[in-house]
Amino acid sequence: ELQQKVEETEVLKMELQMLETERVRLSLVEEKLMDVLQLLQQLRDLNISKRALGKILLSTLESCWDPQPGKAHLFEVLDTLYHELAGCELLQSQPLEKAQSCQALSNPLVISC
Repeated sequence: ELQQKVEETEVLKMELQMLETERVRLSLVEEKLMDVLQLLQQLRDLNISKRALGKILLSTLESCWDPQPGKAHLFEVLDTLYHELAGCELLQSQPLEKAQSCQALSNPLVISC
């Protein structure tokens, strides 16, 4: 009976460790998604064209077509999209002060289409 309890404890420890790992992974995905949404908000405020935004999205999807082994594909796509959006010429030409004021005044989670 004692051996059975020890085995059950070990199984529970492993499950807890797996849950903690998943929690951390989801937290990283959520953080990256928030970054992407903030960039999309800034680009919307700068009136980016749908065509330019579509090109960024297609470029992201093309570069993530073949997932890298050992990497979470969702996180890889979000990370690539973040870098594609951050490299957008509209954001690069925007003065730093305006970017910060736009970000401070608007809710980064609200994106209207």
